[in-house]
Amino acid sequence: MKKRRIILGVFCAVAAVALFFFLKVTFSGELIVDPIIVTIGPFSVRWYGVLIATGIVLAYILGRNFALKEGIKEDYLVEMVFWGIIAGIIGARLYYVAFNFDYYRDNPIEIFKIWNGGLAIHGAFFGGLFAGFLYTRLKKSAGIRFFQASDIFTAVLPLAQAIGRWGNFMNHEAYGAPTDLPWKMFVPRGYRVPGYTQYKYFHPTFLYESLWDIFVFIVLFNYMKKRKRYGEVTGLYMILYSMGRFVIEGLRLDSLYVGELRTAKLVSVILMIVGLIIFFHARYRGEEVRRVS
Repeated sequence: MKKRRIILGVFCAVAAVALFFFLKVTFSGELIVDPIIVTIGPFSVRWYGVLIATGIVLAYILGRNFALKEGIKEDYLVEMVFWGIIAGIIGARLYYVAFNFDYYRDNPIEIFKIWNGGLAIHGAFFGGLFAGFLYTRLKKSAGIRFFQASDIFTAVLPLAQAIGRWGNFMNHEAYGAPTDLPWKMFVPRGYRVPGYTQYKYFHPTFLYESLWDIFVFIVLFNYMKKRKRYGEVTGLYMILYSMGRFVIEGLRLDSLYVGELRTAKLVSVILMIVGLIIFFHARYRGEEVRRVS
């Protein structure tokens, strides 16, 4: 065990140093990242898709451990995750399209080009929850409780989000307002938001959220191991993630809007309120967690 920790520590240290120098040259503009890894005929493999897939796989591996410890059979878990991913992708896209309807109404074919970006995490969250709700209600033989499933989902979701945000970086999107701070990020002219093409450096809001997601993941992953009742982690996720998203969203230039309100900020406030209700209800009136020995 000690040897594994040493190896892991060395790996993390090397990765951190490599990441630092990578960000140094990309944030300065010395290196411009190509969103496409490789093109084979009419098909392109993009960093965006690879990083989102990586986040999903790692989240599944960690979530699987929690599920097995709580007596969930792997066949049911795989089936539920499959439908959850499908619903999450559909929800993420529909959410984004709905709040950019004027554009997609005139360019309907673009709705299906999700590899170019345009997946809203709130839509993915709602889609995944909806799929989990339906599965636990319709698949009675699985014996999975909804809040049991949602706790596992939200305990590992921040890790997937943290990795997925780097897909936004590779696409040169999800950045913030112009800034001269030491950690300012260069954005190529062709990717700058209209009205800001004269600026070169912007807030790396993708990085802010990725770091916040890692913090939320660490908190929830550890809390998951000792939670007493189903629903506690779900509520905490809604509270913690929404707190960071609310603040960071205020810096972004590409926010979705409902009238004059930023959609993500409005949804974050709603999720914080709902999360508080779910957490305290679960804490004092929820069903006790059952773990297999």
